[in-house]
Amino acid sequence: MKKVILTVLSVAFCMLQETNAQGKVCLKGNDSNISYVGRTEIQGDGAVSFDWTGTYLRTKLSGGELSIRLSDTGINYYNVFVDGLLHKVVKVFGKDTLINFVSGIDKGFHRILIQKRTEGEWGQTTIHQFVLPQGGQLKREMNIPLRHIEFIGNSLTCGFGTEGKDRSEPYKAETENCNLSYAAIISRYFNADYTFIAHSGRGVVRNYGDSVRVSAVTMKDRMLNTFDINLEKKWNFKAYKPDLVVINLGSNDFSTDLYPLEEEFIHAYKLLISRLRTYYGNVPILCISPSIAQRQIIGYMELLRQDLNDPQVYLFVFPEGLYNNTTDLGAVWHPNYKGQMKMAMSLVPYISTIMNWPLKDLFTK
Repeated sequence: MKKVILTVLSVAFCMLQETNAQGKVCLKGNDSNISYVGRTEIQGDGAVSFDWTGTYLRTKLSGGELSIRLSDTGINYYNVFVDGLLHKVVKVFGKDTLINFVSGIDKGFHRILIQKRTEGEWGQTTIHQFVLPQGGQLKREMNIPLRHIEFIGNSLTCGFGTEGKDRSEPYKAETENCNLSYAAIISRYFNADYTFIAHSGRGVVRNYGDSVRVSAVTMKDRMLNTFDINLEKKWNFKAYKPDLVVINLGSNDFSTDLYPLEEEFIHAYKLLISRLRTYYGNVPILCISPSIAQRQIIGYMELLRQDLNDPQVYLFVFPEGLYNNTTDLGAVWHPNYKGQMKMAMSLVPYISTIMNWPLKDLFTK
């Protein structure tokens, strides 16, 4: 894993001023030159809050350095990309803290993308201000993808354990990296923006290891929320409309004993899809079933598709033995980057067919 950088600076000098006595430039979290992708909430003072994994911001930076004044309810990790290359991994925590995200680059304009790589249970981040050196500027990035994919999923979408070195290794937040998940890989392949509505261990009707057959809150419920953890604030679905929704759920429903009944599973999944239809209209929805080895789920999914009779709902089943159970696994028996890559590459041709998005030509020079 890329070395985690933690640089905490004094925040007293740059509270709500645009420029302070030392010449530092201070811009609000919702500055017009910053664009956020994912579910966010703007506070009254211009701060921006979010917690879903994969939420990211982009801008163009001059001045050679960027720090962010922020608060976090827990401990999160962020990928920082400069001109498309990983610059550093930053650990974020504390209340009203100034942390350096970009340094050591020349003072010309550079493309910046900062991505939350850990999921919501690790905390909610609030960005209060962007702090630049004297003469530094932010400029809105205009060269952005025209496509948008929303992924609704579990630990596979979160990139749980992708940077783990061995399947027996315990999970740690430091080894979770949504940017290495099949969902991020697919989005990059098709040059699409993405939103991840995902939480490890969650199912459609039953969460991992729950003591009851029907869990109180599953992804069919969480997908309605602005925040992963805060169940009270509901998302404004008018904020964006994806071109494609990919649902990768089901493995947690049947991961331990006390499986949901056929009618319970199908009812919950149909409710999830009906909610997507209410808010997104007739967008294509690709439902991913776990490996063909879990035949019970596949049977339920086939019945679901028959009941829906919706030509814009598609079903994909991961083939058995898709990845190697030793070399392709990271922490806690979850796929590492190699395993996630194989998942992505198995899905790419089908998404190309569904969306009529061309495949990349790998054979011509």
